[in-house]
Amino acid sequence: MVEGGFQEFVAAYVLEAEEHLETATNQLLSIETALRSGGANLKGLREAFRSLHTIKGLSAMVGVEPVVSIAHRMETLLRSCDRRSAKLPIESIDVLLGGLRAIRSRVRAFGEGKPVPLPEPELLRALDELDDEHGADSAEIPPLELEPALASKLGALEVEQLRAGLAEGQRAVRVDFNPSVEKSARGVTINQVRERVQQLGELVKVFPTSKPPSGEQPGGLAFVIVLLTRAPDAAVAEAASVEPDSVQLLASPPSREALLASKQRALGEFDANNPANEEIAAPQRGVVRVEVSRLDETVDGLSALIVTRFRLSRAVRALRDKGIDTRELEEIVGDNGRQLRNLRAAILRVRMVPVSELLDRIPLIVRSLKRSMNRLVELDLDSGGTEVDKAVAERLFPAVVHLIRNAVDHAIETPDERVRRGKPQEGSIRVECSNRSNRWLEMRITDDGRGIDAEAVARRGGVPVPATSAGLLALICRSGLSTRDVATTTSGRGMGMEIVERIVTQQLGGELSLSTEFGKGTTFTLLVPLTITVVDAFSFISGGQRFVTPVATIDEIVELDRSTLQGPTLSGKSAVKLMARRGRPVPVLSLAEVFRMPAPENEAKALIVRSGDEIVAFSIDRMLGQQEIVVRPLNDSLVKVPGVSGATDLGDGKPTLVLDLISLGSRLGERGGLHA
Repeated sequence: MVEGGFQEFVAAYVLEAEEHLETATNQLLSIETALRSGGANLKGLREAFRSLHTIKGLSAMVGVEPVVSIAHRMETLLRSCDRRSAKLPIESIDVLLGGLRAIRSRVRAFGEGKPVPLPEPELLRALDELDDEHGADSAEIPPLELEPALASKLGALEVEQLRAGLAEGQRAVRVDFNPSVEKSARGVTINQVRERVQQLGELVKVFPTSKPPSGEQPGGLAFVIVLLTRAPDAAVAEAASVEPDSVQLLASPPSREALLASKQRALGEFDANNPANEEIAAPQRGVVRVEVSRLDETVDGLSALIVTRFRLSRAVRALRDKGIDTRELEEIVGDNGRQLRNLRAAILRVRMVPVSELLDRIPLIVRSLKRSMNRLVELDLDSGGTEVDKAVAERLFPAVVHLIRNAVDHAIETPDERVRRGKPQEGSIRVECSNRSNRWLEMRITDDGRGIDAEAVARRGGVPVPATSAGLLALICRSGLSTRDVATTTSGRGMGMEIVERIVTQQLGGELSLSTEFGKGTTFTLLVPLTITVVDAFSFISGGQRFVTPVATIDEIVELDRSTLQGPTLSGKSAVKLMARRGRPVPVLSLAEVFRMPAPENEAKALIVRSGDEIVAFSIDRMLGQQEIVVRPLNDSLVKVPGVSGATDLGDGKPTLVLDLISLGSRLGERGGLHA
């Protein structure tokens, strides 16, 4: 457990280590794909090496030695293959992925303050055997002499790394970095310094030391950086934001003759195959890591400002109604509204994450599934450069995983079965994303497998065969419905599609649709909002109550002429009439009656929503206007109501319900009576 001054580094360490673990995993999977096709992926090997090397350095910095031990063995194998321009043995991929899993579990344990277990001996033995079999030649490395105080801080792995770096012609230097109030004010921290100095060479270790507290250094904390580099001391000092005398030489490379021989083995003084050298030219990204909780606090502040603006607008209207000249106030309120919209857009952009980060975790899942189920699957991911709010991404990911697992387990046939059907042995799953508009993300998950047998599913559910794709989707999303007789570790419990439908339509307020052709394949289309926190909404009155609904969910707002309505028919206990819309009959439901409220005699407007192929109109009393709202989800199961996605405050201090009319229309349609 990290205590005292180190605690501030724990969250940053876990975050950065997780990022590099994702990178290493993806690179190993891409290397495996290249190896199976007879090629090589030297760039991927170097990227994986860099990530593991960074993980090792970070872990040494905070004292997670079990991770250091595993990462060192893994990077040694990758480095030896890279130096010899050799292919990574394909049998090593499983072992290396197992090493990444072991590192991830220990990083998380450390982050949660739990004891970090030692590495499993079997894993270390497997990594050592791979290195013995495929490692580089064991050239004689000159001995390394270190001062006792420093040597006691370095483990055998770091000493070995220093000796190897010296044999390659690098110098070993020590950099003393002393944090101070003045440096902190300039944004100079140990994390920034670590990132900058490793651009000049190979970071061996960063470890903290204590010193007497002072006014300039109230924490009494300093850091020692051990670096292998070819850069001059002045460049290292500048990168570390220290004086030149804070850089000390620990050891020089061996003689010129030995160095020339080492350079010849490495294909030149600056070898493009050397990951450390390639890192020198790596471009810097202007990125600042921010905890999600801080972004949430910012959104909460924005929410309060929006509510305050509502209150201010109501107060100005009240003054105007009393005959007071409010023109200047109204101009100020208008300017404030534009500023808040700009602020909202800026905050939401900060919360956006690339969808590619969401999809990057899919290949490892597919790899595990296809091996355990005897499937050959080619995965094609296309994020289309799209982005979504982090909250949407976190909720959406489980739904995507369920659909991918279903595709591998249920849809893609075994290689023999595919050959009998005249298909390639290898099935395909494609995930494609695009922006439907500036408010919606569309994700399509397509496979070329069996397709869905509607008759078999209907028999399983004991219902008539659905006549439409929407009906088939509603059937397969029923709780407990599964085409498997026996539950496995992957499927068979009849919960997967229900979870997908609940996440997409209820939690995210989106749409889920299905297109399938028996024997040829299936496509699921997920339409989800880019953000679910601050949205544009219509406010209106129905049954004497005020409601709001997101603008993006409304297909059209129409005047309602009751003399042209046909019906009524009955759907459950609600009267349903029909209106003509572009030559198509559309069911019209009184929203007040749906919620068991007194319905007025003259509902003058109708909100038209679309759910898949179905169109439903909800009649209401009157529209109030359009405004930005902050949606607060209703998490208490006792107050959850179908068709209600949350609540908001419009400035009067009273909660106003946020309606999900798409979900409400779908639920009413499942009861029957809404289909024209």
